[in-house]
Amino acid sequence: MYKTIFNLMKLIFSPIEKKDILKAWLAISLAFAILYTRNINNLLPNFLMSIFTVGIGFLLHELAHKYIAQKYRCFAEFRADNKMLLIAIATAFLGFIFAAPGGVMIQGYVDKKRYAQIAAAGPLMNILIAIVFLWLSFVSGFELISSFGFAINSWLALFNLIPIFPFDGSKIIAGNKFLYFSLVIASVILLILSFR
Repeated sequence: MYKTIFNLMKLIFSPIEKKDILKAWLAISLAFAILYTRNINNLLPNFLMSIFTVGIGFLLHELAHKYIAQKYRCFAEFRADNKMLLIAIATAFLGFIFAAPGGVMIQGYVDKKRYAQIAAAGPLMNILIAIVFLWLSFVSGFELISSFGFAINSWLALFNLIPIFPFDGSKIIAGNKFLYFSLVIASVILLILSFR
């Protein structure tokens, strides 16, 4: 995992992409903070917690797609969907979140097997992040943030594995069914553990 994160740091970003990533990171974090805030005085702490749990999960999910796509010599850049970011924030006030903040735009030819690997990189990253948060849950002083980070990244992995376009699951199952079901099983196990 450390090698993967280190390699992600070598990626090259355009100025537009940097702005879109930051905008989507903050908007998704704000949406989840609003969703889980019952007292306005807790909004800022919840926002900060969301930045380091949901936000990191979103960010590394998208960067994992970008890294694998570029590994296969494709052009890959993240683009935020401004309307969907506003919808995510608006729905948070209604007690749920409809989150589709944007995605990595990929240009270049890859076969179905490699395309499945590019798509799988995102949910796999959320699974790895969930495992890190699970480990942190055993460290004193990190119980709240680690339990939230564990649950939300387990859920993000499974949510993105929905086998319907445009979700990652549709691309993975089309190119590698074994990989798809392995990721689904891992995500379900982690999500069940998050309810303990």
